[in-house]
Amino acid sequence: MSFEMWAEKYRPKTLDDMVDQKEIVERLKSFVKSRNVPHCIFAGPPGTGKTTAALCLARDLYGDVYREHLMELNASDERGINVVRETVKTFARARSIGEIPFKIMILDESDNMTADAQQALRRTMERYTETCRFILCANYSGKIIEPIQSRCAPFRFTFLPREEQDKYLKCIAEKENVKLSKEGLDAIFEVCGGDLRKAINTLQAAASLNKLVDQKVVYSIAGRANPADVQKMIETAINGDFLEARKQLRDMIQKYGVAGSDIIRQIHTEIFRAEIPEPWKIKLAAIVGEIDYRLVEGADEEVQLSALLARLVEAGSEIGKKN
Repeated sequence: MSFEMWAEKYRPKTLDDMVDQKEIVERLKSFVKSRNVPHCIFAGPPGTGKTTAALCLARDLYGDVYREHLMELNASDERGINVVRETVKTFARARSIGEIPFKIMILDESDNMTADAQQALRRTMERYTETCRFILCANYSGKIIEPIQSRCAPFRFTFLPREEQDKYLKCIAEKENVKLSKEGLDAIFEVCGGDLRKAINTLQAAASLNKLVDQKVVYSIAGRANPADVQKMIETAINGDFLEARKQLRDMIQKYGVAGSDIIRQIHTEIFRAEIPEPWKIKLAAIVGEIDYRLVEGADEEVQLSALLARLVEAGSEIGKKN
């Protein structure tokens, strides 16, 4: 078992290695071919390949010495106006030595930059465009000011499809001699969605605990309850057995170590999968939202979750009367 993080170990090195995002990769390849890159905004959810795409573009453009022509800053840490005035400006105004006349500055988490810093960056991008091209990576492009957005070519990254994520994880499991069951794959997708970085890290954490990565191991390391257990608890409450449902809830919290806010989200998801009339799904979703708000405001977890189970029991009783 390697102690190197698999997400970094198996990160694509070139644009050809990128997983999915085919349309974006083709556009970036056209930049490499023309040996010219505009200012860009890479926007999308975490773990979809924004930073990786920027690094792959730089490697394909400059070759193995790409690090000499590249600066990478995380704007969530260094997000003030002084960083733009000093670090960014100093790098941007120096001309690159080589065939490509410009350097690349990657600003990760750029949506966390302060408004003043973004205003300063806007002027820097305009003034030094001949010597430096900026790639801004952001989860929410709407948090970047309009003048910067209008100067950049937008790229929208999306969560990876299930089949692409499964294919990549199976490839890693095979290379690392890890047994990955179908139930384990299902659990990883349930926990991570299309966030490939989180999926790879979850796979590594699960593999370090057990040679066989199954759903039980995945849910235990991810701090998530098994959806089947959550569904069973909801059914027990709707069938009118409040004490048994509360016992199942306590067992899940103890077994999986889940927080109240996490289990609330799972209950919300499982309610829409439950076999109850559609109008009641709507009512129960509103109740779950109310309990979630109370938890966020600092209310006691056990009291609020017990109250939610009590509302489910009441709902079950009403549904039974109407049927």
